[in-house]
Amino acid sequence: MDWSKVGTTFFIMMSLTTTVGFVYDGDPYELIASVVFNLIATILKLGSKKTLSAELLATSLAADLHLIPALIFYELGTRSTLVEAFAWGALVANIFSVIIVIIETILEAREETWW
Repeated sequence: MDWSKVGTTFFIMMSLTTTVGFVYDGDPYELIASVVFNLIATILKLGSKKTLSAELLATSLAADLHLIPALIFYELGTRSTLVEAFAWGALVANIFSVIIVIIETILEAREETWW
């Protein structure tokens, strides 16, 4: 079992699920957790040298650049619709990240069975 892949996928999923939780409920602690989980996932993706690593890192950076301003605007108390829009953007980026992880897993499985 590849534990680095387990850790990275775990943090990708935690970021996705906590972002969904924030979009649904609006709890600031979920937004904070989502930012933390996404930043950890981004750091874990930095060393990857797999087929779709660049795309995976790009989706994580896009989510970071949505979640961090969302948290800042939430704390400033300005325009809750803007915070929600940023959270939705991060949610879309995280969904694409999960799709890329699934594609990467399928590609790796095909390479393993090829030999």
